[in-house]
Amino acid sequence: MNANIRAVRVAAEAPAAAPASMRTGEEYLRSLRDGRAVFVDGERVADVTTHPAFAAAARSAAKLFDIAADPANAERMTFTSPSSGKPVLRAYQIPRTHADLRARRLASEMWSEASFGMMGRTPDHVSSFFCGFAAVPEVFAAGGAEYGERVVSFHEKLRENHLWATYAIVPPQIDRSKPAHRQSDPELYAGVVKETDGGIIVSGAQQLATAGLYSDYLYLSCIHPLQPGDENYAIGVAIPMNAPGLKLYPRRPFALQASNVFDHPLSSRFDESDCFVVLDKVFVPWEEVFIYRNLEVCRDQWWKTPSHLYGNLQAQARYATKLRFLIGLAAKMNETTGNAALPPVMGQMGELAALISIVETMLEAQETVATVDANGVLWPSRQALYAVMALQSEINPRMIEIVRELTGAAMISLPSSQKDLDSPLTAPDIERYMASGTGSARDRIKLMRLAWDFIGSEFGNRHQQYEKFYGGASFIVKQNMFRNYDMKRAKALVDGALDIA
Repeated sequence: MNANIRAVRVAAEAPAAAPASMRTGEEYLRSLRDGRAVFVDGERVADVTTHPAFAAAARSAAKLFDIAADPANAERMTFTSPSSGKPVLRAYQIPRTHADLRARRLASEMWSEASFGMMGRTPDHVSSFFCGFAAVPEVFAAGGAEYGERVVSFHEKLRENHLWATYAIVPPQIDRSKPAHRQSDPELYAGVVKETDGGIIVSGAQQLATAGLYSDYLYLSCIHPLQPGDENYAIGVAIPMNAPGLKLYPRRPFALQASNVFDHPLSSRFDESDCFVVLDKVFVPWEEVFIYRNLEVCRDQWWKTPSHLYGNLQAQARYATKLRFLIGLAAKMNETTGNAALPPVMGQMGELAALISIVETMLEAQETVATVDANGVLWPSRQALYAVMALQSEINPRMIEIVRELTGAAMISLPSSQKDLDSPLTAPDIERYMASGTGSARDRIKLMRLAWDFIGSEFGNRHQQYEKFYGGASFIVKQNMFRNYDMKRAKALVDGALDIA
């Protein structure tokens, strides 16, 4: 291990400045009123905590901090900081035992249950990447010892202050036939445009900072393959969300069309807002530059550290929660319509349960067959992770289709809105003809509205697109699986058979 990196790890054991207690939801909401530049419908948002497009989701995000700050959840959601000795978010724990890794997964499940798996880029996602970076800082030190030191220090900064980082690591889809440095304008893709004594200046655009407008920091880097000549884009930097020149352009917010929670129970509360990032001469101090014009380190940060494994284990924990919600929703709908005991329905539910069980068991397999490296850091199983990720883009549409088949017309034969239940002109008919054998019309409609928001609404369809591509194009994920399968062992069996013949 590099002597400087060893020194910074030892320094991390010394007391560090940290908040006196866990960050609360109210403290988090106050921190969002920091002048960050968010633009919707051609106008700058004055306050994301009060704007109708974002306020409810901001409160849902704040709830995550309250869950972690609740003393009743301390064992599950926090661990003792190795530097300050204070409780900090479990999401920043670098696992060294199988129990550590399981504890991280259970904490992610508790957070994901708060949004029923709808919010994917919660604080435990990119924190997991920084855990991976800080676990193997030698990868960053390949560009200079100071870069390894900085990534360890920044991980500590996030951890000790209970901060939320998100990332933008994919270049915009302008002309994918050309590398970054051959685009029509060298400042289209996010990259360094100037170096100063105090840091670097970054300009260009990058995607897709999901939950960016709810985060404290943006990690700007690139996971796409870069070529010689692309050095200006081979960077890894942390930028405060209110940094001058950083602008966020969320896609059309679903909450703007969600008139009330009854008719839009999910889209009104859990739209985490995918954001396109534009950087206009943004200054980044050297202290928050971890990769600088280095193609190899920019590539290796994802694959020669456990960052990609930690981040996607969190994603799979969230996905498993979402699938439990899906099958629970299907079961409730079957009971409401009186179909639960029909053999064809039981068969479809069995198929749904089998597919969900694949995700759940592969998630646990990432822990049980995890391995420890020479520095005592636990790495989740690559094979288990990439196996389930490779299947996800194919099985998720099938699971959604099963639920569509089970519901038939139930999700679309509903009144226009909650007002039909409240109006004396329409309520008698609604209450008489839209009740179920197990409950009132209001209860039945509420359930079916939930199902429609999950599956049929614009919010629901965004989630289907998200699950298909959050790990990258399916062929890329399958290539990861190919690279990490024990093909040597498989071919040895064939060689044994050929020797006998």
